Amino acid sequence: MNTILRYAAQIALYVAFGAALGYFSSYPVFQALPPDQALVRLSFSHGAKPISPCRERTPEELAKLAPNMRVKLDCPRERAPVQVEIEMDGKPLYQITARPAGLKRDGASTVYRRLPVVAGKHTFKARLADGPDGKFTYVSDATIDLAPGKVLVIDFNAGKGGFQFVH
Repeated sequence: MNTILRYAAQIALYVAFGAALGYFSSYPVFQALPPDQALVRLSFSHGAKPISPCRERTPEELAKLAPNMRVKLDCPRERAPVQVEIEMDGKPLYQITARPAGLKRDGASTVYRRLPVVAGKHTFKARLADGPDGKFTYVSDATIDLAPGKVLVIDFNAGKGGFQFVH
């Protein structure tokens, strides 16, 4: 093939590729949420309390164990499931029971949910139960004005007192 013709074809293909790249970098317009909506994300990882309390081994039980295994307390590894309820304006938004991770069910329970909601002022109530009795030990309320396109992250950290609403 002629060298000039080959260079002309190569330039034409580069121009076509550049035009396609330029078009698709601007169109179609990506919209993460409709214009009147905001996003609520519930995201956390939490290790619940053990499923049952530790018990003290009897002297007979200790004598049956190898010398390096003679620990006075016998504590279960398995953790209770984490129950989470989130309400928005008095209506349930999320009701989740998260099982602990791991083969022995001794890891943390992880929760991640996302839900688009109508933008505006909303009242949120969050509850979490992390014990074997299923009682809600952490309860938080918040009134938040969500602007369109904004994201509200509901996080949980027991060390910081429970739920945090970050927007």
